[in-house]
This record gives sequence, structure tokens and C-alpha cells, in this order.
Amino acid sequence: MNKFLQIFKKPDLRNKILFILGVLIIYRLAANVPIPFVDAAQLQAFFENNRFYGLLSALTGGSISQLSIVMLALGPYISASIIMQLLTMIFPSLEQMYKYEGEAGRAKFNQYSRLLTVPLAALQGFGFLVSLQRQNVIGYLDPFQWLTVLAVVVAGSLFLMWLGELISEKNVGNGVSILILAGIVAGFPVQLQQALFKYTPALFFSYMAFIILAVVVIAGVVYISEAQRNIPVNYARRIRGSKVYGGVSTYLPMRINNAGVIPIIFALSLLLFPSLIANFFAGTKIAIVSNVATSISNFLQPTGIWYAVFYFLLVFLFTYFYTAITFDPKSISENVQKNGGYVPGIRPGPSTAQFLHHLLTRITLVGAVFLGLIAVLPNIVQGFTSITDFAVGGTSILIVVSVALEVMKQLDAQLSMYEY
Repeated sequence: MNKFLQIFKKPDLRNKILFILGVLIIYRLAANVPIPFVDAAQLQAFFENNRFYGLLSALTGGSISQLSIVMLALGPYISASIIMQLLTMIFPSLEQMYKYEGEAGRAKFNQYSRLLTVPLAALQGFGFLVSLQRQNVIGYLDPFQWLTVLAVVVAGSLFLMWLGELISEKNVGNGVSILILAGIVAGFPVQLQQALFKYTPALFFSYMAFIILAVVVIAGVVYISEAQRNIPVNYARRIRGSKVYGGVSTYLPMRINNAGVIPIIFALSLLLFPSLIANFFAGTKIAIVSNVATSISNFLQPTGIWYAVFYFLLVFLFTYFYTAITFDPKSISENVQKNGGYVPGIRPGPSTAQFLHHLLTRITLVGAVFLGLIAVLPNIVQGFTSITDFAVGGTSILIVVSVALEVMKQLDAQLSMYEY
């Protein structure tokens, strides 16, 4: 509380927090502005009977269940980011741009992601609207009305992307993660209300087990998020004229969960996208296409075992993938060597890079398994407690806790700058 008051005493930090709160209020207001031509009764019935869209609604803070102008949320932008990150493995020029051209290269790389977001938003929006129209949630639309609604949906997704970038510019956390956090938190009251409404004395022990599990998960998320392996680094003494440089020992931190919440967000987006496309083609008149699409849709139902298996594997793989992007042992070893540093017992240069890579692979294994288990936690909880109202479960807890910790770290770092 004392540190919170100190933050608000600093005009710069106070203005940043108030700005972000203002952006989040705008986001929540937009999430409650519905698109036209929606049948409210059909809409409610549709989401009550569709587990897939219920999960999607939980992640977007209800903006999909209300068919708001921002119902696609940040899904298209996240999908575009995934595609661009994967393309760095295929095109060396993109990898060079992202990793070695500094801020200018990353800015250009992000611009490509923004451009790719537009067609993806149009594709996802069209597929989703067609699926809803087949369920009579949306009435008949003429071509002009179709284009109008689709343009509004695409513009809403781009608007959220812009809001996320505005938040990121304040250097108090990742804007996309903060918006996702806001959407999840906004959905908590509704989920809690549903859980209390369905409560009966017979479910007492199940609910208590769920509460205990939630506390354990929160503690585990905090521990894994903060855990790190410190690699000692010594710097040789250098004498230049009358001045002595180096001669100190420090450490290189290697976090167990170096990727944060990004792998889960990526994996979830990758799983939801084919389900969305499959739902679109499930109602086509071509029998073979309809059967294949229906099979894919049933195969990827959030309550199914194969969904949980693929979800775990995607989170596991994305953890290694994103860690490899954010932590490059070769460049780190080169920087340490250029500054006259070395890891005790390890030769500088390639040997240090190999040592860091080996250590990173082992450490990341713990983080990847943990994130994977957190991702499939709802399936585990539903199997043991029969509680189905908390659609996102461990994923939501991980995102909320991790993003909150990151924001606190950023604010604490900026607050400490005022002390010097």
C-alpha cells in the first residue's frame, strides 16, 4: 500500500496509470456496444448450448457473447503475430529484421503484423458471422448490410490493437496482455454468479476442492514466474591509464518461465482459429466438406480429451519457441565476451553459448510442463469437481497473476529511477 501511494505521488507514473485505466474503460464500453441485426433471445440460447463459443466469450470478457463491435477482440492480431514469428524460421531476412536490426527492425516487423491482421480479421469475422446467421442469431442481411457489419467487426479488432499499442508505449507492461487481463477480469463476476447459482450442499466438497486448487495454482504461478537460475559471471580487471575497469562478479538471470503468458495465448488462438473455420464450413451443402468440418469441430471441442492433448503440446512447443526468440545464448555469450566477462569454468565464446543453450533447454522444460498443465487445468478440474462454470480456469489465473506481476515490476523499476 505504501508503494502504491508513492507511485501516485509521482505525476508521471500517476498519469500513466490513469491513462491505462482510461483506455481499459474505453475497451469495456466498446465491449458493450452490440452490432446491429442481432436476435437477443437466440443469442443467449446459442452461447448457453455451445461450449466452444463459451470459452471464446470468457477470453474476450463477454464481448463475443454480446456480439459487440470488438467481439473478435485481439484474436486476429495474435494470429498475425504467430504467423510472423513462424515466418522468421523460414525467411532469414525476417529473422535478421526482428533480432538484429534493433528498434527500427522490430518496428518494421510489427508493421507487417498489423497489415496481416486486416485480412485475418476479415476472415475470422466473416466465418463467425456466417456461423451465427446459420443459427438464426443474426437475421437476413443484404450485401450492403453484410459489408457494413463485417467492416465494423474488423475495425473493432484493429481499434483494440491500437489501444494495446497505446498501453505498451507507457512501458508498464504488454498492452495486448493487459487488455486480455481486463477481458478475463470482466468475466469473473458472471462466472462467479453462475457458480453460486448452481451451488447445492451436495457440491460443498467439490467447491472447497476448487477453492483450494485455485489457491495452490496462484501460489505455483507466482513461484514459477519469479523463479530463476543465476549464472555467475566474472569480469577481468582492465587498467587504462590511472583507471581500473572490471574486476567484479555478477550473475546472468535465467528465468524458468522466460516466455511468460505468451505460449498459452498463442496456443489458444491457434486452437480456436481452426474451430472457427470448421464451424463456418459445417453448414455447407457439400456433404464431404460439411462432414470433415463437423468432425474437426467435434474433435476440437474444449471438453474433449484430444483438445486437452493438443492444447498441452502447443503450449509446450510455443514455450520453447518463444524462449528461443527472446533469449539468444549466442548473442548473450558474445556480449559477455566483448565486455571481458566469462562464466567460471567455461571457455568464453562458443563454449559459453553451448553451455547457456544446454542450461536453457533444461530450465525451460520445467516452465513448459508447468504452463501445459495450467492450460489443461479446466479439464482436470471438471473431471474431479464437476464444476464447469469457470471456462478458462488455470489459463485465466496464469494470465491475471503473470500480467499483474509484470505490471508491478515495471512500475517498481520506474519508481526506483526517482531515487537516483
